[in-house]
Amino acid sequence: MIPELHRPLAVDRVGPTGLDVMVEASAAECAAIAQRMNLPAVLALTCRFHLERDTSGSLLAFGRFAARVVQTCVVSLEDFTATVEEGFAVRCVPDGEESDDADPDALDEIVYTDGMLDLGEAAAEQLALALDPYPRAPDAVLPDVPDDPEAQPFASLEALRRRN
Repeated sequence: MIPELHRPLAVDRVGPTGLDVMVEASAAECAAIAQRMNLPAVLALTCRFHLERDTSGSLLAFGRFAARVVQTCVVSLEDFTATVEEGFAVRCVPDGEESDDADPDALDEIVYTDGMLDLGEAAAEQLALALDPYPRAPDAVLPDVPDDPEAQPFASLEALRRRN
């Protein structure tokens, strides 16, 4: 299956001095990414990559992405626009050569097959990792909860429990 943001790159193109690549999603690709990530909208997504050869034979990818997304606030349930920007570093390895290392500080790995690395999918994955799972609009305010224990929603159940 071809991902929504497909930017294949032959890993042989990465020379000894590295390679810089820019990935930018079209409006249709942004719409497809939004649907995949269950977002109201992805308005823009760009990602800069610097790829270089590692001593182990794999590739290192250093990148920075910027996206404008529409998310639904968990407090007000209203949509709001947010900017998500983040830098990242990942190791790109051929299929079947993934590491068994369980070290949480090790670089995440992106697998490529047949000498082709999909930088578009890598950018989309980095966006997915950076999204706040509980997005909150900047002006969202949690409702006041009274300090009176009798006014709590389960106060009557607590009273019943005490009687028994």
